[in-house]
Amino acid sequence: MSVPTPSKPGLGFRSKTWAMDVIRKNTPTREEMAKNRFLAPVAHRVLSPELWRFTRRSVPRGVALGLFAAFIFPLGQILISTFLALPARANVPLAALVTFVTNPFTLPFWLVIANRTGDFVLSFGASAPVVAVNAKVASTGMWAWFADAYAVAGATLVGYLVLSFVAPVIGYVLSGWVWRAVVSRKRARRLKAMEGRLDHRLGAQ
Repeated sequence: MSVPTPSKPGLGFRSKTWAMDVIRKNTPTREEMAKNRFLAPVAHRVLSPELWRFTRRSVPRGVALGLFAAFIFPLGQILISTFLALPARANVPLAALVTFVTNPFTLPFWLVIANRTGDFVLSFGASAPVVAVNAKVASTGMWAWFADAYAVAGATLVGYLVLSFVAPVIGYVLSGWVWRAVVSRKRARRLKAMEGRLDHRLGAQ
């Protein structure tokens, strides 16, 4: 009889699902977080088993906090998400993992999304006279470059702020739905297996 081996030290045994294996492989371990000097004051709370369980409450909270930290803080996202997870009783490793949604490889994509989101939001507050005056002043020379850069940067910043609040809500709802679907599927499989064993026993009699 083979004994399952841990997929990563400190995170338990290999899961039966591919998604859980990916999460465990790419998230910091409890030992790694305990050694982090920034988390030293709250290490005893970070290592609490309650914050490392995957439950119907901790999973959506972890996803939401991870997305919030990913968009609102450009640096130290894992640390921020961990600190936020403590009072919210969210899943710490999942919150840390979700922050990788924003990384150097995905930065161009999110810059475009944030800029277009910011343009969409700012378009509601723009007044025609002001836009006309600004366009006239910044139509030539160096002013045009500064005006364009200022508009792009401002729209992108507003877009990131919007994403930092909208993305967590969407992530919370979707992760909660996915979690319920996964749990329901597991329960259905268990019931089917129990029915199969019961039918086998009754047939043997």
